[in-house]
Amino acid sequence: MIINISDLIGKKTTKKDIDVVLDSKSFSDDYETYEVLEPIKVKATLVKTEDMLSLYGMINGEIQLSCSRCLENFSYKLQLELQEELTNNPENKDDELIFINNDTLDLTEIIENNIIMSLPIQRLCKKDCKGLCQVCGVNLNKGNCNCESPDIDPRLAKLKGLFSNN
Repeated sequence: MIINISDLIGKKTTKKDIDVVLDSKSFSDDYETYEVLEPIKVKATLVKTEDMLSLYGMINGEIQLSCSRCLENFSYKLQLELQEELTNNPENKDDELIFINNDTLDLTEIIENNIIMSLPIQRLCKKDCKGLCQVCGVNLNKGNCNCESPDIDPRLAKLKGLFSNN
């Protein structure tokens, strides 16, 4: 999604409102692909101050995530704040800034990166997700299995016999 910012860079205006819908059906990072279930809407404002542009607003939509415990897909509502600093000054070496080298701004990458960074590390379909059986792999949210599940953490199994009366 390309936004023309030549009027801001040319100092004709100091503010530009943005109201767009991301046209992606999916996006990905290095590990996972996220399917867009409800269009991602962005309402933001670009403000010019000296050699800086400030982008702030809201991102709303819905994407599909995979549960960390049971591996089932579930929908995840997006409602996050967007706040970025941009510059076209090559002498500014601040790592937090996004560098712009022409009169256009590609919002797609900025929006996708903000969404990815806002996602929870442990993605759960519900707070009390039971996950998968460690032995047979059955989804324990859908039913029980007949496996004997040892209540001992395998990392602590050697300690079980420590206090026995042998």
